[in-house]
Amino acid sequence: MMKHIEWVIGAGIGLLAFLFWCGVDLTPFLLISVALVVLYFFTQGRMLGRSPEMLGGQVANKPVNVSFDDIGGQQVAKRELLEALDFVRGDQGELSKLGIRPLKGILLTGPPGTGKTLMAKAAASYTDSAFVTADGSSFVEMYAGVGAQRVRQLFNKARQQAQKAGKRSAIIFIDEIEVIAGKRGNHSSHLEYDQTLNQLLVEMDGLKQNEAVRIVLIAATNRADLLDGAILRPGRFDRQVKVDLPDKEGRIHILNIHAKGKPLAQEINLEEVAKDTFGFSGAHLESLLNEAAILAYRRNHDQILIEDIREAIDKVMMGEKLERQPDAAELKRVAIHEVGHALLSEILRPESVATLTVIPRGKALGFMRQAQSQEQYLYTKEYLQDQICICLGGALSEELFYGDWSTGACNDFEQATHIAKQIILTGMSRLGIVQEDCLGKERLFEVMTEILNTQKERVRSILKERNPVIDRVVQDLLLKEKVSGSWFREQLKAA
Repeated sequence: MMKHIEWVIGAGIGLLAFLFWCGVDLTPFLLISVALVVLYFFTQGRMLGRSPEMLGGQVANKPVNVSFDDIGGQQVAKRELLEALDFVRGDQGELSKLGIRPLKGILLTGPPGTGKTLMAKAAASYTDSAFVTADGSSFVEMYAGVGAQRVRQLFNKARQQAQKAGKRSAIIFIDEIEVIAGKRGNHSSHLEYDQTLNQLLVEMDGLKQNEAVRIVLIAATNRADLLDGAILRPGRFDRQVKVDLPDKEGRIHILNIHAKGKPLAQEINLEEVAKDTFGFSGAHLESLLNEAAILAYRRNHDQILIEDIREAIDKVMMGEKLERQPDAAELKRVAIHEVGHALLSEILRPESVATLTVIPRGKALGFMRQAQSQEQYLYTKEYLQDQICICLGGALSEELFYGDWSTGACNDFEQATHIAKQIILTGMSRLGIVQEDCLGKERLFEVMTEILNTQKERVRSILKERNPVIDRVVQDLLLKEKVSGSWFREQLKAA
């Protein structure tokens, strides 16, 4: 290829020299030549800050040292992925005797921060494969054909890298694959996305068992619903591995991994920390311990204390403390609002309040953090109704003291209406089993309003009975700024 380019350049220079000798004005030819060169470099990505090596993906220059032991909380996903990778490591002759067709592609799906990229790196280490990685956005640009060219380069680079390193297999990892593998026909402006996907399908179909270098494509996405059906069929992505948020045991495992090398105080129980971090991903948990270590450093602690952990949980969930402070009247309204949430939560679900604070963080002027006593994946009508009450507790507590509520209840109302809609669409309302498209917006609004009004009256009756308790807790909360769930429960018992 380079020899052909050299011949063309040489012939062009010779032609220009001949024309110049003949007295021809070369200005138009030079301008056209410069324009063609610039266009070539644009299409190759060099004018956009990408080196030729980057066009086909990034190559791991050092051996990948990530193992599956370094990934916590994903036992089912790891087991399923390891089973697929054993075909890459196994004896090809034995596999052929059993008629096994090695898997070509593995799709990792799940929320951000759950360890999909780590799993791909661990897969390369486990199979002793060359590792080439790219992200979906690096394939598509405004010039037609560039994405398809980069897909070809990616697979060629994987083969070359494996041969150079003396390995029998290579793993290509494409993150955010929904960018190039979205459903075809959705990009009406130009067909560059579809051409890129078509080339990826061709490359996957071209993977053969008897190749000198076995290539396995691992891709990751958190939007599997956007992917084109052609790439999901067997023979392309043969396995879809769900990498979900970790449960309590998984969170304990992840915390133990990231706690290595950190001086934790003896009073810290990682099981309790895992209980308080329901819904956290692996990335959240790593950030939690890192933020706790930073807080300990700021406070000149030799160890990470339990208050550092609690502060770090709030920071990861809500953001850093804000410098702006509401005035006294506004701060009291915030305290009444949050105590209302906490009161409903503790009455309807005992032991559920973890923290109550009026310290502004992120977009919130205060918040009540709930603790999850056990992992829950199915919800009853009673549970959802209680959750609506907890959402409405803040606004109706303000109403009890001030006669109306503030804009601070906006997000609470959004959550409450979403839950009410969920009750209807799961057949738990008086309408029975329904389908949203056949229900009609007016009918849906009517029943949602009915559900919300019923729970509003329920919340009002609970709050009126405990008006003195709210007033006393609000006064103490304004002095302390932040209280624990155990302190709040003591106040309720003393009432």
